[in-house]
Amino acid sequence: MDFQHIVKKSKYKRDVIGYGSQRDFNEPGFYIRNSLFPKLTEELKMDRQTKVTTNRYLLINEPLFGQRDEKLEENESGVYLLEDDDAVVIGENARDPFIVKGQIGMSAMSYGSLGDRAITALSEGLGIAKGTWMNTGEGGISDYHLKGGVDLIMQIGPGLFGVRDREGNFSWDALKEKSEIPEVKAFEIKLAQGAKTRGGHIDAEKVTEEIARIRMVEPFKSIDSPNRFREFSDLPSLFDFIEKIREHSGKPVGMKVVIGSHHEAEELAMAIKETGKGPDFITIDGGEGGTGASYQELADSVGLPIQSALPLVDHALRKHGVRDRLKLIASGKLFSPDRIAIALAMGADLVNVARAFMITVGCIQALQCQSNACPVGVATTDPDLQKGLVIEEKNGERQIT
Repeated sequence: MDFQHIVKKSKYKRDVIGYGSQRDFNEPGFYIRNSLFPKLTEELKMDRQTKVTTNRYLLINEPLFGQRDEKLEENESGVYLLEDDDAVVIGENARDPFIVKGQIGMSAMSYGSLGDRAITALSEGLGIAKGTWMNTGEGGISDYHLKGGVDLIMQIGPGLFGVRDREGNFSWDALKEKSEIPEVKAFEIKLAQGAKTRGGHIDAEKVTEEIARIRMVEPFKSIDSPNRFREFSDLPSLFDFIEKIREHSGKPVGMKVVIGSHHEAEELAMAIKETGKGPDFITIDGGEGGTGASYQELADSVGLPIQSALPLVDHALRKHGVRDRLKLIASGKLFSPDRIAIALAMGADLVNVARAFMITVGCIQALQCQSNACPVGVATTDPDLQKGLVIEEKNGERQIT
């Protein structure tokens, strides 16, 4: 049902159900408090002037049996951006703060894990949507990330792809070069992600010569990131590294983490208070997050889910009086408005989404991400398989006949 919900939202810009909820209300869970007197749409404080025009499918008839009747039509819609005085400022003390007017962006998905057509479609689609951002993933910046002119958060993983030399050492010159790309608005130090809380992996079949050039590795050989950065081994040295990157690049610097218990949240908040240093934002990824390749044991058992981890970090930061120094970005199966609203209520300033964008761009959950055999051309670098993904259709730029 989640898959159908995402597809219908993206294809028709409308998804209504009949009869009632299929949720088991006897099971524990989170609910959104209802207001007796909600605001009318015209009372909401938001940008009403900015519009986007794309295409959507208009569902004319959907019989219980038989073929669905639909047609493609041009559609103009609002973008629901924050007004200027409510914009979220990341890195207020950086030379070049990152100002966002939308609260939802794309979570880290690397070129290499996804193919060039998928990355291009996502970049162009996010560019059309306005007010959002695209996290590059740890695979570095490709030309395809830049196609849509969307704001980028460049992720730096333990493999240092995109900011390393041929020997695999961190390159401050490469960092400076990336920071001068106009679309790059911030950097993110990836300590972990939900589905693989240790080093990343990409199979040899996906490592084309182009991807190898971008990552500064050998083509057609498997890539494994170290379990952690060699540049630091504790919070003070991590913070020093963050400070140096911020000073060298002029851009805000954040960190991506997976929380294992309240102890990590407490240690992180205390270190920020005691050192007076730290990240401009923290991306908290829940253990339920996805990946292009991981081990079952890591995906199932390591790291707390987002609805447990997020309030732990928010509470610890508030307890130690440092919550206002940084922004929190939440991720982990936050693919629907109700899940996003719950995350924002639990302390997030912003939300990252990955799987909903994957499905929107064509993913059918074939579970072949790690094999380079994605049948719809999304999680593959195979040029023949990628032909199944038509960029213009995914972005609603032209009619497909």
